[in-house]
Amino acid sequence: MRSNASHNAVTTRNARLTAIRAFFRSVASRHPCHLEASAQIRGIPIKRADSRAIDYLTLDEVNAILQTIDLAAPRGLRDDALIRFLHNTGARVQEALDVLAWDLRLDAPAHVRLHGKGRKERICPLWADTAARLRRLLAARAVGPDARVPLFTNRTGSALTRFGARYILTKYVRRASDRAPTLRKKRIHPHTVRHATALHLLQSGVDLNTVRCWLGHASVVTTNRYVEIDLEAKRAALEGTKALYEGTLPPAVRDQSLLQWLESL
Repeated sequence: MRSNASHNAVTTRNARLTAIRAFFRSVASRHPCHLEASAQIRGIPIKRADSRAIDYLTLDEVNAILQTIDLAAPRGLRDDALIRFLHNTGARVQEALDVLAWDLRLDAPAHVRLHGKGRKERICPLWADTAARLRRLLAARAVGPDARVPLFTNRTGSALTRFGARYILTKYVRRASDRAPTLRKKRIHPHTVRHATALHLLQSGVDLNTVRCWLGHASVVTTNRYVEIDLEAKRAALEGTKALYEGTLPPAVRDQSLLQWLESL
């Protein structure tokens, strides 16, 4: 393993350690003669990392981003549809990029089949506006609804990559920062849109288990973290509590002898 001189983040170190542990778990099962060495390597502890607050987008910020997209531009339809699709479905970016035209149903009730982690499929509903924009995108590419071709493509016609999706989102976030200055203080990437979807669903009154199914979480414990970062809910709770007694503060007392003693130390 690399030393700290490589300046790897704690999360990077832990991800690599997880892969190494998995490898030596396989070694131990296939080659018992290396069982002791494998056990020692698998016993290397995960390093604790600082837990940072989750950034998410408000509805105003999402709208500000969408308003910067020129639909008449060559790739404007794709960029608009991609960001709306991510916000509508809350899909992980790779789940969205793996969608084929064949996975869509754009007639009512519109929905999409997503292929999540562990080869698990889930059906996610689509808003009528999202379905209309996806239909327009496919029509512009002359792609039929049953075609097994990627929904989101790059300029060469190949499936858009995660790096391409991040570049697209970052570009419009930068443009929208004048309309929504709060964007400048956030670390925005495609997964941030997924966080926004979860928060907006919860704020709309959707129950936690439905949000779990919507996002494809294996456990409701994972979904519960969005309840913890719901700032609007915290504000509502604060406004619902009684205010503390606002008494008049007594004048400050300056004890010169105490001050002189402190200064002499």
